[in-house]
Amino acid sequence: MKFTNFLKGDATIWAVFFLLSGISIVEIFSSASQLSYKTGDFYYPLIRQCQFVAAGFALILMISRIPCRFFKIVPILLLPASWFLLLFAMFFVKATNDGARWIPLGAFSFQPSELAKFGLIIYTALILSALQRENGVAPQAFKYIMIPTVITCGLIFFENFSTAALLFGVILLMMFVGRIPLKRFGQLAAVGVGGIMFLLVLVKVLPKGFVDEISLLHRADTWVSRLDKFSEESSDDPKDFNLQENSQVGTANIAIATSNIIGLAPGNSVQRDFLSQAFSDFIFAIIIEEMGIEGAFAVILLYIILVFRAWKIAAKCKANFPAFLVLGLAFMLACQAVINMMVAVGLFPVTGQPLPLISRGGTAFLIFSCYFGMMLSISISAKRVDEENLANA
Repeated sequence: MKFTNFLKGDATIWAVFFLLSGISIVEIFSSASQLSYKTGDFYYPLIRQCQFVAAGFALILMISRIPCRFFKIVPILLLPASWFLLLFAMFFVKATNDGARWIPLGAFSFQPSELAKFGLIIYTALILSALQRENGVAPQAFKYIMIPTVITCGLIFFENFSTAALLFGVILLMMFVGRIPLKRFGQLAAVGVGGIMFLLVLVKVLPKGFVDEISLLHRADTWVSRLDKFSEESSDDPKDFNLQENSQVGTANIAIATSNIIGLAPGNSVQRDFLSQAFSDFIFAIIIEEMGIEGAFAVILLYIILVFRAWKIAAKCKANFPAFLVLGLAFMLACQAVINMMVAVGLFPVTGQPLPLISRGGTAFLIFSCYFGMMLSISISAKRVDEENLANA
């Protein structure tokens, strides 16, 4: 059997997966010195990440062979399950890093928000395709999409504001591509921005003790603090920068500044020993430090290629559902990557969003592998349509 026949689907999508996974293995092994020190096992981060890459690869092989029409069943099961798990994590799971985002399962733990993101993207693609008309999508599509979107983002919001905002933005982008009337976006923007501004102002105005008593707003101080720090970092003279209070951003800036454009080469990072979450939230800063500006642009290019390839696959799809789905999955991967990279270079407030398929993390890596599996399945069906069209020509 030829290797190309074993890896069914779009070759470019496969190439992006292998390249991102390869970068992940190298950079996590390099940047996870703190984990090696804690565990006492030098090879622990490398072995663990290789295990997740192998599991992700197996998932992709399995999912890519499932006809894309069966993906319509996923949100029916996944959305209610993710809502239940989000509520469970919110009220019954001990908070980690001031947030109840993870549900422990023995040696492993997972984030139900990743399942919610996945399910909502598939659901949105399903509604947009089912209610598509010649002159645009049917008016009721907006309501059918927004009700579960508000529920999902609302459940995520209190423990993970950035993930809720990211998911909401991707759903808006999908609705724009799906030809939802533009006036709806103006209404949503006004309500969304107004609501967030009102909440932030309320947190700053109300006494701290009163806000702390509201359990659902226990992370409000963190949101305001991150925004305040970001505004201070953007306006202050570098000489006045407080490295102790802003250690993550400051150390990431040092890593980027000392890259000398060409990078220090993989394994030679200095700031990995001082940068908290160097293997996750700020891994892009370590990539720049070790691989230089050209390495950073190569990583950015991979996500750009992924979006353009998804768009090309969508254009070949005969049905609307796979077209909207492949775009939605690519939008989520690319938008999350953009936010992570902007945080690492100081262009966005600290959010805690991992870099897709590069940052360390089991739940996210496996779910993102499912994204790739679905995209490859859709590319296979799109290729068959192309072959049929050529045969009938």
